[in-house]
Amino acid sequence: MSISKMTRAKAEDDDWHGSKIRAFTFDDEDDEFTKLKESKRAVFSILVDDDDEDDVEKVSWSGEPVGSISWSVKETASSIRSGGEHGFPKIDTTPSLPKQGSGYSLSSLFKAKGRPFQSFSESFTETSTRVYAPELRKPKSEDYLNDWSPEETVKRMRKGKVCSLEKFRSLQDKLLLLDESVSAHDGNVITAVLIYLKKSLSKEILFRELMLREVALRHYVHYLKEMGEQKLLVELMRALGRSEDMALMQYKGHLSIKDECQRKDFLKNCVSLPFSQDDGSHVQDHYTLLERQIIIEAADKKGTAEIFKKFPRKASILNMPIITTLYYSCFYHYGESEGTFSSPTNIRKTFRISEKQYILTALGARAKLKSWFDVDTLFNTKNWLGYTRKKSPIGFHRVVDILQKNNAPVQVLQEYVNLIDDAELKLSLAQKYKCHDIVIDMYRDLKDRQQLIVYQGKVERGSPEDRKIERLLGNLQIRWKN
Repeated sequence: MSISKMTRAKAEDDDWHGSKIRAFTFDDEDDEFTKLKESKRAVFSILVDDDDEDDVEKVSWSGEPVGSISWSVKETASSIRSGGEHGFPKIDTTPSLPKQGSGYSLSSLFKAKGRPFQSFSESFTETSTRVYAPELRKPKSEDYLNDWSPEETVKRMRKGKVCSLEKFRSLQDKLLLLDESVSAHDGNVITAVLIYLKKSLSKEILFRELMLREVALRHYVHYLKEMGEQKLLVELMRALGRSEDMALMQYKGHLSIKDECQRKDFLKNCVSLPFSQDDGSHVQDHYTLLERQIIIEAADKKGTAEIFKKFPRKASILNMPIITTLYYSCFYHYGESEGTFSSPTNIRKTFRISEKQYILTALGARAKLKSWFDVDTLFNTKNWLGYTRKKSPIGFHRVVDILQKNNAPVQVLQEYVNLIDDAELKLSLAQKYKCHDIVIDMYRDLKDRQQLIVYQGKVERGSPEDRKIERLLGNLQIRWKN
């Protein structure tokens, strides 16, 4: 009987918060994630090499997981900027007015390289009251002495001519200047005027007036982000009543904290910020996770337990994503009571990890240690009659792939290949991993004599498998189909 081309098994559902699943190993050669400053090496990927990316957990080794804690500051902030469905799109923070064609350039400002003409000692970012274009002529005295109106000043700025903004002293004149820059549709000029207003007005007055000027507000928010003025940006969001945006921006401050204990305290304070319900839950998870990791790290870095001597740690547990932490726990703390912070069952319960994700992670860790008994217990279940059988939420074909990549013996592989329901897939994997008994039995059940003869040529002559095939071929009670 000919076997048609194997069809790919359908990927299972039940992803945790829509996340993707991957476990990790601690091999010396797997030195892919090098961005984490606290650790020289990191835990790599699993053991599952699956084309179906819906089943793969993706983790950024900067300590900000994608999927495990379902969002990170950078991902969430980007969704705010793009107006994503799950973000907090109160305002578009990207300037809407073009900068091309302007006679004035702010590129030097954002790179902190700008200098006015030699007659002024301060840099542009320090004074913000004089505008210059380095490619144009030297300034004349009339550039500073003439009483240019706001409209005329903006026109000169657009042409790249030197202007002094200090003569605009009253609030009315400053606002007229801002409105003229917006009307001119020149993003560079708007930003230059905003820098002057930032220096010459109080925050309260500036924020109040920007609330009435959406275009100028967007440019100002963009400028603060470019300059990294996080504190002022948080104050602006608070003044604008953007409480969720303010909370996210304040939470982002944890990225600059190097000390883990200080970062933990910072996150604890962030928990009370006005996040949405879902995002507040994720921030709580982040705090709880780091708190657990600090406790685990303090105990494990001593390396006194036998498993640490046999398998020395290649990375710190600090700042690892949830799934990496679970893998670490399954690797070093498997079998501990649920009451301990480091036990896999405790971590699974605390962070609401799905059965599918837990099984994949634990399987990768225990298979790496060649703990085949632990692998068996992961899948053993009892029915209402008390009989034990094996059940898997991830599909036994994936279990087989993981076991094979961890060099499981044929006897172990054969047991799990036999549990695959799809006959074509089972036969294909049995042939691939040399589970001879399964292949022979399946051809016998299919009564496919020709395929059995072909397969006999693939086994060692005189081996138990060869003798088994000889007995089947000589069995006159089997009614072969070919």
